[in-house]
Formats: sequence, C-alpha cells, structure tokens
Amino acid sequence: MSIAVESIKYVYHSGTPVETVALDGVSLSVDRGEWVAVVGHTGSGKSTLAQHLNALLLPTKGSVFVDDIPAVSKGAQLKAIRRRVGLVFQYPEQQLFAESVFDEVAFAPRNFGVPEEELDKVVRSSLRLVGLDEGMVSRSPFSLSGGEQRRLAIASVLAARPSYIVLDEPTAGLDARGKKELVSLLRSFKEEGFGIVHITHDLDIALKLCDSVLVLEDGKSRFWGAPSVFVEQLIEHPPKGLVLPPLVELAWKLRQRGMDVPVTWDVERLFSAVAKEVSSCVSSSTSH
Repeated sequence: MSIAVESIKYVYHSGTPVETVALDGVSLSVDRGEWVAVVGHTGSGKSTLAQHLNALLLPTKGSVFVDDIPAVSKGAQLKAIRRRVGLVFQYPEQQLFAESVFDEVAFAPRNFGVPEEELDKVVRSSLRLVGLDEGMVSRSPFSLSGGEQRRLAIASVLAARPSYIVLDEPTAGLDARGKKELVSLLRSFKEEGFGIVHITHDLDIALKLCDSVLVLEDGKSRFWGAPSVFVEQLIEHPPKGLVLPPLVELAWKLRQRGMDVPVTWDVERLFSAVAKEVSSCVSSSTSH
C-alpha cells in the first residue's frame, strides 16, 4: 500500500493571462513506514505537491493514487483519501481555533464519524503520540507554548488515524531545541508505521534521515532516489536556492584540494577517510 504520484502537472489560473505551471511531470511514491523528503527552493512547487497528496488539489494531468484509490473530483474517494493522508500545513499552530485542546483534537475524528463515546480515548492517544500531557485536554490551545501548539496541531491531524502524514516545512520557525524535538517525533512516527512526506529546504535532514529524496526545481523533478545517490550530485549541481550541509561542503572542498574522500554527511566516515589520506601522505614523505 502506498501513495503513488505519476507524472502530474498542475496549472494555476489555466487559460488566463496569469497562467502558471506549478508542477510539470512530477512522480514519486511513498510506502507506509517510509520517510520521504521533498526539497526545493521557494516557489519550486513543494507546497502544491503536498496539497495533491490528500486531494486538496487535483492534477491537471497525470494521476495520484492513495492505497490504489484514485484522486478524482467526484465520489467517496476524496473522503477516503483525506482519511488516509493527514496534511500539516506550515505554521499549523496558526490554524488552531477551538476553545479547548480536547475539541481541537476531536474535530477531525468527529467529522469522520467517530462516536462521541470513543473520542476521549482517541484524543488522549493522539496527545501521547506527540508527547503532550493528557491532562491539558481542558486547557485553551492559545495558552500553550509555541512548540506545544505545533505538537497539538499535529495531534489534531493524527486523531483522524491516517496512514500517511504530509508535513509542509514542519521545522520552520523553531529554535534548535524545537527542531531536534520535532525530528525525534518524526522518527517515532516512522517507527509507528506512518508513511511520512517531509516538505523541507533542509538538505541536512533530507540526507541524514530520509529513505528517499525528491528534488523540485521550477516545478520539475530534478532528482528522485536514495540520499546516497543524491549526495554525489550535490557537488556538480547544487540545487538552486538551497544551502549545502556543512559536512558535505567540507568534503567537497577537500576533494577540490585533491583528497580522495567520499561526499558524505557521515562525520565518522569522512574523518576516517581524511585520517587515511593524512597517514598515506605521512608514510610517503617518510619513505622519501
């Protein structure tokens, strides 16, 4: 079972003077228990793609399937897809609206027909999934800290019991501690069996933690595959508008100076290669 996106094209304002092709021939797949990163600069089409994954937008051309259910404009398919795919927008805490934490988290399952007598269990288990205290159910969402509000927004998506969760720049605006905590949370989601689509401009996260990487540039797919393959391409063709991870940049500069080292985000692997190079140079100079 998976999300399958096949050669989709999406055009905003089709047939008007401001017609814009936001996506053009983009494909990817996401299995349950898999973490996929979608990276690209601002305006590359990342958020447009995210909204296709739970059928908020439907492709102009191409197709989107969720567990073999087609995303089409009519029928019960849309509700089934949106139940399976939870979408967390950028700065989701700005969309909080309910008077209590309980009502915030209960909103989606209520809409999907979960009986009232089951809601308490659903709400509390969703809060536990994101590391929030069950005792806060009666509090106002607006009394929580910024980090807690973001976790609450994610809990409200998880309460619908999706199989996949799509997060649009989930670490945006967070400090180092908040970013680390959220990354840890996403790791736990993967272990729980969620399929994760992580929209991000952070190449460090994409390389270190994700199973596959899709690189978008001006609405087109520039790369789709494993991080170990992608990292080799970063040297010759850095993605437009993105910052290379410091360790990858260091490896690149060492290569430019003639050192035979791998282009890697793994600090131990890089330093081990550097140590071998240094040892080889020392041995060579000593023998002479």
